[in-house]
Amino acid sequence: MGSKSSKDTDDDHEPKQQEKKLPEHLEVQRTRVVCKADAPVNTEGFQYAGAFSAMGIDNSVSAEKFCKNFKVEISRLTEDDMEFDMIGIDASIANAFRRILIAELPTMAIEKVLMVDNTSVIADEVLSHRLGLIPLDADPRHFEYMSENDVPNERNTIVYKLHVSCKKGSPWLTAQACIVFPRMLIDIFYRIKFSHSFLCTVKSGDLEWLPEGSRLPLASPAQSRDKQKTYTSFSQSQKDILEKPLGVKFKDITIARLGPGQAIELEVHAVKGMGKVHAKWSPVATAWYRMFPEVVFRKEIKGDNAEKLVKKCPVNVFDIEDLGNGEKRAVVARPRACTLCRECVMGPSGEQVELRRVRDHFIFTIESTGGLPPEALFTEAVRILEEKCERVISELS
Repeated sequence: MGSKSSKDTDDDHEPKQQEKKLPEHLEVQRTRVVCKADAPVNTEGFQYAGAFSAMGIDNSVSAEKFCKNFKVEISRLTEDDMEFDMIGIDASIANAFRRILIAELPTMAIEKVLMVDNTSVIADEVLSHRLGLIPLDADPRHFEYMSENDVPNERNTIVYKLHVSCKKGSPWLTAQACIVFPRMLIDIFYRIKFSHSFLCTVKSGDLEWLPEGSRLPLASPAQSRDKQKTYTSFSQSQKDILEKPLGVKFKDITIARLGPGQAIELEVHAVKGMGKVHAKWSPVATAWYRMFPEVVFRKEIKGDNAEKLVKKCPVNVFDIEDLGNGEKRAVVARPRACTLCRECVMGPSGEQVELRRVRDHFIFTIESTGGLPPEALFTEAVRILEEKCERVISELS
């Protein structure tokens, strides 16, 4: 009878080691955050690689394990937002994606406002700030960053014009009319309050894209034949280098309201920037994540207690299952909808329900401001994180 080699013996033991599992209470402590009525527990987890070596369990982190367990599942995708699940990652990685999306993805935003005329009630500074926060429908990947020494050109600047006025001759209030005709004052006040019939509304859709560059003269030409200098230096039209015309993402944003005889005339220059410099360059309205919720019954909840539990949940996580013979029990129908309000773990039936969060499963939501679609934003965030990792590796080596 031949004897087995040490290699064969190791191969026999290897599948057995893979089949080893932690006791249920330790597995929950390692992979779940338990949310009790007063506070969550098991929030830190086990970071030490040899935490369970005595039981034959390897708790180390490796690239092979990550590639095997990591998954991305998209549950909702629209033009402006998306929701997807990232499975098999640590909270630090999920938070890195969130921070990159908010602060380190470039986008285009209005940076310079050249005011020609503003007789509205809004101060120039406030009007400029409102203009800077308008989302632009422009792909930042087609443009370059602009430094202090660069000249505005077709590769680093987008120019828009705004010229809106309210016609004179509309009814307006005067001090004499308020004294002589108090009744008319009240009537006009209500007309202004409820119909805005005297006001002209300036919308973001009134911004006009100038593909040829600025039209405002920088200085008067020395001679009439000389070409007039403007605030930009475009060598060609942006229509020739871009696939689609530029504009604003939402055309119904109110910028100002003008009274009779008031006007706004200005020119704005949009440049490429990041959200960590100013929030107007953030490409997302919000980017956030939450751990995947898990609701577990420690024992079955039947009868009236089941109905009370279903009514107690404000987001309809639970449902009633008919068992026949007049019996019914509570079941977890929509665990993903759980918002962790903890109503179900309070009261008499609270000890029968356990709320958990899966530690390596995150529900991620991205809401784009319009410059790039949400799926492109996440792809760019992955690329930026990859570049950061490569930079760290190269500096350490």
